[in-house]
Amino acid sequence: MANLDQAIDSLFRPVADIVSAFIFYSIPVLGTDVPLIVLWLIAGGVFFTCYLGFINIRGFKHAIRLVKGDFADTKNLGDITQFQALTTAVSGTVGIGNIGGVAVAISVGGPGAVFWLIVAGFLSMSTKFAECTLGVLYRQTNADNTISGGPMYYLEHGLAELNWPKIGKALGLFYAAAVVIGCLGIGNMFQSNQAATIMIDVTGGDQSIFASRAWLVGLLLAIATALVIIGGIKSIAATTSRLVPFMALIYLIMAAMVLVLNADKIPAAFVAIWNGAFSPQGVTGGILGVMIIGFRRAVFSNEAGLGSAAIAHATAKTDRPVSEGYVALLEPFIDTVVICTITALVIITTVYDPTLASREIGGIEITTEAFASTLSWSPVPLSIVAILFAFSTIISWAYYGSKAFEYLIGKNKLANLVFKLVFLAFVVIGSSVQLSSVIDLSDALVFIVAIPNLVGLYLLAPIIRRELKAYDRDN
Repeated sequence: MANLDQAIDSLFRPVADIVSAFIFYSIPVLGTDVPLIVLWLIAGGVFFTCYLGFINIRGFKHAIRLVKGDFADTKNLGDITQFQALTTAVSGTVGIGNIGGVAVAISVGGPGAVFWLIVAGFLSMSTKFAECTLGVLYRQTNADNTISGGPMYYLEHGLAELNWPKIGKALGLFYAAAVVIGCLGIGNMFQSNQAATIMIDVTGGDQSIFASRAWLVGLLLAIATALVIIGGIKSIAATTSRLVPFMALIYLIMAAMVLVLNADKIPAAFVAIWNGAFSPQGVTGGILGVMIIGFRRAVFSNEAGLGSAAIAHATAKTDRPVSEGYVALLEPFIDTVVICTITALVIITTVYDPTLASREIGGIEITTEAFASTLSWSPVPLSIVAILFAFSTIISWAYYGSKAFEYLIGKNKLANLVFKLVFLAFVVIGSSVQLSSVIDLSDALVFIVAIPNLVGLYLLAPIIRRELKAYDRDN
């Protein structure tokens, strides 16, 4: 197996390095290396927050009412309810990164990174609003009455309305191709690999029955994934609408128990977050460095600006595109402002110290240690939640990939089945081998779609604001 890893890595490494170097290229700003893709995503959040009149704040109450079903009409066009669209999209963003990625951000940037993570989360809500509004506005109904939508459709048809049909089609094809390849890494192999690692650790480490059989974990995940995705978006939505609230509730209850038992340390944690955000001491890059670390964790966590969530939201039952934009803005709030922030508080009130970055353990291990320091029994349920996070991400990205594949080749049941089988095979492969070059390449391709997606959002911004004004007048 090791020889196979090396052979595949040697084949893909040059391409992965080139693409990764391009998409994650950094420029020095005040002594800090700032990734251009992070600046690009932050710029989108700032622009749409201002351009749409702080929709992320003033639209929050209305978004809650929409999710509750106060305006629901089963006669509206769509495959799933607005709540199911929200949980499907959230399941694609709430993954291992919410547990481990936050720990990495804190260990590198200190508690101050959490402040900027929260700020970035709020800004990302506006970007999600924009892309998911367009996702519904430019969706199409297929011959079998199913719905297809997402960035590839609003790039093609939206830019065609602006008399740039060839550019729109080219950007749509590029977006779809990148998602097809990228979904095999960030939403597949990485998740199954981390799930297998967690399963091995919690069942005895080197003595675990899975220690030399990680592929078994991948096979179980693949079977579970197949049972869900075979029914399409309705089956996926039915699963995530139950799974997401359950796993989030379990995680938040455990976190709340830790925080209650360490309640005396919470005020100091908030002071550390505030002081660290504006006057960090001994943190590389100073204030700007901490800011970038927080923003990077947030935009990589909630995927605002990548457009992936619009693929799920496009299938929601609504006749008003803007209503789905309102629902979508809740995603970064749930993913980043709530779950990531709670995780950060657990770490800061328990195991954080300024030397954390020098410890040779990963983010998931830091978070597990933080919970276990107060709740000795927590590693097992935390591991179960982490595996559920990974599973939910896999099934959502299976759908994103299949819809992107469908856009490229058309509605073809046999071809779509082949794609799903390949996706399931990569779940097994990802659990048992360390294909770092393939994962690096697919991750870079996922984030590279932010470039055409945000270009399209900027060009179509007047249409988004026009739709928003019309909707607000009627409500």
